[in-house]
Amino acid sequence: MSVTAASADADVVRQARELHRRGVDASCFGRHNEAITLLQRGLDIANSIDPAGPEVRSDWLVARIRLMATLAALTADADGPASGMAGLTAVHRLIEQIPDARLRAELSGGVDHNRGILLMSAGRTEDATTLLDAALDAKQHVIAAVADPEPALIETMVKTLRARGTAYTRLGMVGRARDDLTRALDLATEHRLLAHAAGASHSLGDLELRTGDVPAALRRNQTSYRALREEGLDPPGDLELSQAMALLAAGLADEAGTHLDNVLPAMRAASSASELTWAEEYRAAAALLTGNYDLARTMAAASRKRIQRWGCPTCLANATLTGLRADTALALRDHDIPRSLPSRALRFAESLPVPRLAEQAAIARMLAARLRVRQGKLVAAQEILAKVPRPGRLTPIDYRMLRRLCRAELAVAEGDAGRALREIRGGLSELDQVRDRMGGLELLSGTALHGRELADLAVRTVLGSANPRRLFEWLERTRAQTYRYQPLAGVDNPELAERIAEVRSLTESIHQARHDGHPTAALRSRRADRLREANRLGWYSGGWGKPRPVVGLGEVGEQLGDRALVSFASSEDSLVAVVVVDGNVRMVELGSAAEAAERARMLNVDLNALAPDHLPSGLVEVISASARKQADLVDTQLVQPLQALIGDRDLVIVPTGGLYAVPWGVLPSLQARPTVVAPSATAWFAAERTPNRRGRTVLVRGPGLPAAVGEIDKLAMHHSTATLLDGRRATVAATLKALDGAKLAHIAAHGAHEPENALFSTLELADGALYAHELARLDRPPQHVVLAACELALNRIRPGDEALGFASALLASGSRTVIAPLSRVGDQASAAAMDDYHRSLAAGAKPAVALADAIAIDPLRRPFVCLGSGHS
Repeated sequence: MSVTAASADADVVRQARELHRRGVDASCFGRHNEAITLLQRGLDIANSIDPAGPEVRSDWLVARIRLMATLAALTADADGPASGMAGLTAVHRLIEQIPDARLRAELSGGVDHNRGILLMSAGRTEDATTLLDAALDAKQHVIAAVADPEPALIETMVKTLRARGTAYTRLGMVGRARDDLTRALDLATEHRLLAHAAGASHSLGDLELRTGDVPAALRRNQTSYRALREEGLDPPGDLELSQAMALLAAGLADEAGTHLDNVLPAMRAASSASELTWAEEYRAAAALLTGNYDLARTMAAASRKRIQRWGCPTCLANATLTGLRADTALALRDHDIPRSLPSRALRFAESLPVPRLAEQAAIARMLAARLRVRQGKLVAAQEILAKVPRPGRLTPIDYRMLRRLCRAELAVAEGDAGRALREIRGGLSELDQVRDRMGGLELLSGTALHGRELADLAVRTVLGSANPRRLFEWLERTRAQTYRYQPLAGVDNPELAERIAEVRSLTESIHQARHDGHPTAALRSRRADRLREANRLGWYSGGWGKPRPVVGLGEVGEQLGDRALVSFASSEDSLVAVVVVDGNVRMVELGSAAEAAERARMLNVDLNALAPDHLPSGLVEVISASARKQADLVDTQLVQPLQALIGDRDLVIVPTGGLYAVPWGVLPSLQARPTVVAPSATAWFAAERTPNRRGRTVLVRGPGLPAAVGEIDKLAMHHSTATLLDGRRATVAATLKALDGAKLAHIAAHGAHEPENALFSTLELADGALYAHELARLDRPPQHVVLAACELALNRIRPGDEALGFASALLASGSRTVIAPLSRVGDQASAAAMDDYHRSLAAGAKPAVALADAIAIDPLRRPFVCLGSGHS
C-alpha cells in the first residue's frame, strides 16, 4: 500500500472519529436528530475505505465500532430495543478482532453500557444491571492500567455510573442509586467534566422527585441548569422534561406551562421523538390544570399526531385521553355538550386493549358517564359506570377521585343527596390517605381538578338543604385539607426513611412499566416487601404527620367564647355566610360571589396603587377616595348584613375564593376590631390550641430595604433581648437556625409570592432565597411570625378552598400566628405600623388586638391581616 493511500485512509479515519465525537456531544445534550445524522455520516465515511495497513486498519476498525455502537443505541429510540440489540451484537463480533486486550476491554465496556441502556428501555432492568456491572468492571480495569487516564475514559465511567444509578432507581434500590449517582457527580466534578457533573446532578434530582422530595428535585435541576449555562451549553431535553415534571408535581402548573412554552421550539428542532411527545403531553396537562382547554386540546393533538409516526400505544392513548378530558371540561363548563362527544369517548374506550390500557379505557368511560349525567340520560350513565372496574391497591388516585365524582354526580341527579355525600366523603378520605402516605401537600393533574369538583358538589348539595349546621360541617370537611396535618420533623430512623423512599420509587416504576407495556409482577413483589418493612418500622405518615380530626361545631363554639366566627361559602354564584355565635349557627345570604370577589380585587388595586411612600398629595387623595368607596361596597355586601348576629364581637373569619383578598381591617365596620383570618375553622382551632411556649425573639432584615434599618432598630428597643440578624448575617442558614424554637420572629424582607403553591414562596435574604418549605422542616417552627415589607399573605385558591401565600404556609408548618400585609405596603408605612404593633405587644396586648389598633391609625396604608390565632 502506498504512503499516499495510507495517508488518505488515515485522514478518513480522523474524519470518522471527529464525527463520532460530535455525534456523542449532540446526543449528550439532547440533539438526537443531529447526533444520528453525524454518526451515520461518520459511518458512511468509514465504510468508504478498506485499509490494508495494520496500524491504520486497527484505528479504522475502532472508529467503526464506536460509530456503530453509538448509532445502534440511538436509533433504538425509533426502531425499538430489539433492533438496537441486534446492532450491538454485530459490534461485539467486531470487537473480537481487536488484538489489544486493554482496547478490547474499553470497547466491550462501551458496548455493554449501550446494551444495558437498551435492556432498561425494554423493561429488563435487572438484566441491564448485570451488563452495566460488566461495563463498569471493564472501564475500571482500563482506568487502573494507565497512570493518567484521559478525560474521555473518566467520561465513560461517569456515564455508566449514571446509567446503573438509574437502573437501581427503577428497581427501588434507592441507597445504591444514590451511591452511584453521587460517585458519578464527584468523579465528574473532580475531573472538571462539568457538563457530565450537571447530568449526574440532574439524575439525582430525578431520584429526589421519585422519592417524594419535590423541592430537592427542583434545586438539583436548577443546579444542573446553572452549570450547563456557565459552560455555554443548552440544557438537554430530558432535563427540560424533569423540570416540567417537578413543577407539575409541585402544583406549579402555570410555571410548568411557561417553562415548556420557552423550551418546546428548541426541543422540536433537536430532541428525540419520545422526549418531544412527553413535553407536549406535560404541556397539555398543565393547560388542563389552569383551565386553558383549547391549548390542552391543541397540545394533545400535536402529541397524538407525533406518536402515530413512531408508536407507543400507551402514549397514543394518553394523548387522546387528554384531548377528551379537555373537550369534556369545556362542555361541562359551558353547559353545551356536543351530541357526538359521549359516543366518541365510549368508542375510544372500546378500542383500547386490556389489560394494558384498562385504566385509560375506564377513565374514558367515566368522562362519557359525566356527560350523560349532565344530559339527563341517567340510565345510560348507570350502564356506563357499571363497566368501570373498582380500583385496586395501586390504582392511581386520579382514577379513584374521578370514579367518586361520577358516582356522586349521578346520585345528585337521581335526587339521592345522602348517597352523593357518602361518595364525596369517601373521595376526601382517599385524598387524606394519599397525603398521609406520601407526605403529600401536592396533588397532580386530574386529582386536583376532581378534588375541587367534589368539594364544590358537596357544598352545592348541602346548600340546597338550607341547614346551616350541616353546611358548617361540610365546609370544614372539604376546605383547607393541608392545615389539618400536624407537622412532624421528618423521619428520624434512617432505615425507615430508606424503605419509604423505596416504596415511592417502586410505585413510580410500576406505573412506568404499565405505560411501556412491560411486566410488573417482580416490581409489585418488591414493593410489597418494602411496604411490609416500612410498616414494621412504624411508617404511618409522611413528614406532615397524621391528619387532625375535623373540628366540630361544639368545639368551635366553646373555643370562641364571646367571639364570633364567620365562615363564607359559595356555590356557583351564590355567596353565603355561616355565622357561629354563642354555640348557635345561622346562615345569611350575601348575593353574588363574583360581585364580591370583583369588589375585593378592585379594593386591592387601589391599595396597591396607594402603597408607594412618596406619592403626590393630589394623587393620594384621588386613590384614597376610590379605595374608601370600594371598601364601603365590600363592607355593605359582606359585613353589614351580619351586624345583627355579630354585634361588636371580635371576629374569626374563614374566607372563600376571592374573599381571601379582602383586607378586613380596612372595612369601615371592622376598623379597630380585633379580627383573625384562618383557612378553616379546623386550622384556627388547631392554632388556638397550640401550647404557648417560651422562646427567643428574632429580628431579621433582608437586603434592599433602606427603611427597614430604622425599623429593626426601633423594634430592638421594644425587645431588648432579641436576636438581631441583618446585613451579611441575615443568611438563609442563620435565619433558619434562629427561627427554630423562636417565640416571636419579625422578618423585614422582600418576598416573592408563588400563587400556585405557598411552599415555593420565598423571602430574599443576604445569600439568596429562603423557601417556605424550608420552614416546614424546622423541629419547632416560630410561634408568632411577622412578615413586613412584602406581600406574602397574598392568596390564590387551590382545590379544597385552600389559601396560599408564605403566611399560610407558615400556619401549615405549625406556626400559631402570622401577621402579614395582604396588599403592597410602603416601606415607611410598614415601619410605622410595625413600631405601633410591637409597642402594643411589648405592653401585653394580644396579636389581634395590637394589630387592630395599629391598622386603625391609617387603614388604607396598613393592609395587614392576622392569620391563625389572635392570642399568641
